Amino acid sequence: MPASDIMTIAQTGETILTRQTQAVVTFDQALVQLANNMIATMNAAHGVGIAAPQVFSNLAIFIMHSKPNSRYPGAPLTQATVVINPQIIAVSDEMETENEGCLSIAGQRLEVTRHKSITVRYQSLQGDSIEQQLDGFIARIFQHEFDHLQGITLLERVKMPELQYVNQADFPIPNQSYNNLHSPSLDGQGVSQ
Repeated sequence: MPASDIMTIAQTGETILTRQTQAVVTFDQALVQLANNMIATMNAAHGVGIAAPQVFSNLAIFIMHSKPNSRYPGAPLTQATVVINPQIIAVSDEMETENEGCLSIAGQRLEVTRHKSITVRYQSLQGDSIEQQLDGFIARIFQHEFDHLQGITLLERVKMPELQYVNQADFPIPNQSYNNLHSPSLDGQGVSQ
């Protein structure tokens, strides 16, 4: 596995954080390296998720890796998951309001209301289609990082009157069928192709 680099994290005011990302169409070693670098950057910053715009990339990819740390001491432990070209295809009516931080908004935490449960579809690093139902804190991470791919940070999200995810600028999964759906997880130490 190639060495991972810690990348600079974009901060509030950077234009990249306000732009919608582009669908990933090439699944190659450069994408694997980007994912590894994002994981290293997220871990160094004690995050539980990071999206490509936060490291100055316009690709529709983010990492979720819930784990207890100094920023989220009560977070459940999961393995790192690379999420590419995500879609939120269903949401629960039940909402939860919780305190959130963001690696791109240093030193601030805000109360954000999000769906308690969501059904999502995305691609793995190998381009495989995955569909999952996510609940609680993990669903919150997905929604937070999904917002980044839409050019929305916490500062914008808390001002929005209601959440709108389903049918909101989803990323079509190129040349894929959903016949081979599964739920993967990665070890958080990096990814390989």
